[in-house]
Amino acid sequence: MERPRIYQLLPRLFGNTNETRKPNGTLAENGVGKFADISDTALRALREELHITHLWLTGVHAQATATDWSSIGAPADDPDLLKGLAGSPYAIKDYAFVCPDYAIDPEKRMDEFRALLDRAHALSLRVIIDFVANHVARSHRSKLVDFGANDDRGKFFSPENNFFWLQPGWHPGGPPLRLPTIVNGECISPTCRVLGTCDGFFSGEMEHARATGNNAATWTPSPNDWYETVKLNYGYEFTTGLRRFPCAENPAAPVPGTWRKMDAVLARWQALGVDGFRCDMAHMVPVKFWAWAIVRARERDPHAFFIAEAYDNDPMKVERGNVLTALLHAGFDAVYDDPSYKTLKRIYDGPAWANDLDGTLTAQSAEFFSTALRYAENHDEVRLAARGEWGGIGMEVGRAVCGVLFGISRGPLLLYHGQEVGEPADSVAGFGGGNGRTTIFDYWSMPEFAKWVNGHRYDGARLSPLQRSLRAFYGRLLAVCGEPAFRDGTFIPLNGANISNPGFGRIEGEPASGHWLYAYLRVPVTDAHPFLVIVNLHRSTTFRDVRVLFSDEACLAFGKMSGTLLFEDRVSGLVPLRIDANEVLANGITLAEMPPLTPAYFEMCAVSE
Repeated sequence: MERPRIYQLLPRLFGNTNETRKPNGTLAENGVGKFADISDTALRALREELHITHLWLTGVHAQATATDWSSIGAPADDPDLLKGLAGSPYAIKDYAFVCPDYAIDPEKRMDEFRALLDRAHALSLRVIIDFVANHVARSHRSKLVDFGANDDRGKFFSPENNFFWLQPGWHPGGPPLRLPTIVNGECISPTCRVLGTCDGFFSGEMEHARATGNNAATWTPSPNDWYETVKLNYGYEFTTGLRRFPCAENPAAPVPGTWRKMDAVLARWQALGVDGFRCDMAHMVPVKFWAWAIVRARERDPHAFFIAEAYDNDPMKVERGNVLTALLHAGFDAVYDDPSYKTLKRIYDGPAWANDLDGTLTAQSAEFFSTALRYAENHDEVRLAARGEWGGIGMEVGRAVCGVLFGISRGPLLLYHGQEVGEPADSVAGFGGGNGRTTIFDYWSMPEFAKWVNGHRYDGARLSPLQRSLRAFYGRLLAVCGEPAFRDGTFIPLNGANISNPGFGRIEGEPASGHWLYAYLRVPVTDAHPFLVIVNLHRSTTFRDVRVLFSDEACLAFGKMSGTLLFEDRVSGLVPLRIDANEVLANGITLAEMPPLTPAYFEMCAVSE
């Protein structure tokens, strides 16, 4: 099987080429991407030029929004429930349908979504969508799953309830529910200020209200709470840890109704042809649910692909031990690798060294080598090219960061749309933007990415030479990382063997080496060629006469090779090396120079004289 290389895109942004957009603009003013924009030409470029295997379509479900779709029975939502005019893709209003914004004919939105699936599948691309199990929009209404219809609102927690119902006197502040859009009579929500119709209340929760999606059991959620969403109940009482679902503590407990309703959601999208799910905040939902649901999903499709967005250091996690390991044991194919991402970022933001990555990787369980999802960008994280982030270097830092991250495991890799052309996210779009992240809440477009889209020609004709070079780099990197040494091979870190080696990129005044250089060996389990990876993470220094020594473990793996060896860089095009194998084992290799922000992926093979 191919190593999963995932491309994340928001249909709202991907195909929107409007370059006259304004902050807080409506759909009519700012435009919106369509499913049809993700054309055969666009998909073919992702598959053939970037070597993508999986397409993650972010935010395709119908969501709470200010746009009025009464013509198809979906009127605009109460402005107090909105973050952005377009709305949060993670405040799902109806699990049964896709967002009508993305259809040319909203009446036929499901047909247009299926056509997109067909286009992707014809190019052997597997399609992933979000599965948001922890919470729904406050305005959620669906014929597929009618959450809360039979709930006992007199109980905060009952395993038969779908929601957690706030009780007067037990939980602070109410009734009624007071939303943080109005504070001391002043409108503080950017969305409400534009719409001008907020009052801080929601008619559906004047007498009875529900806990918010981030476990805030209060009648007065704060602006930092996920106040636009409500928490779903899986038989786990998050304030006490009480478990009322089938588990070791309660083996005879019945399967909660929320479990069955969410299984119906998975079944619905699998029947439409969706190949897998990126499961939002999976650590906030009982692991036993995931084990139960993934088994059922794989009975419908044995190859169903599941990724868990999860963070073991989040106090809201349900699992008492390491939740990432527990989720993998529950059946997930991959989990987020937040620790490695943060270690790399601290090299530029301070005070980490490249050497610190070894400790991060060593601390991870063995399963992570094949299951950690490696990323340098996604919709929750800042852009590599964002001002003031990643040392303020700009888009070129992605070469070094991804050169390290993408080669250190066998697991899936993620590229976020716009990353490949250095999208900086330097505009305030409305509710979102201005924080180094491309907004997911507003009708917006990506100016640099639109240069590649180029009027839906998807030829990059408007990109600068530097942007074309960066995009080609990501294509080469992803292609190489799909080869046997990286797909199936072992990983041997080399920084530990070079800490005392002054030729390993040491800067004057530093007590040891390994601040800015990171090196490792990838050895295939077949007869394929091994790779030596060396990455210079420094923003401006070219290291000269760089010497890389091999550890005992590396020598043992490398010792199978003999004679003259050719070291050919497959990613950055550094000058090839010819070295005798015995010389490598005794003295390592020496590079005349290692340019800044450059990853070298040296494929090693024996050559005849």
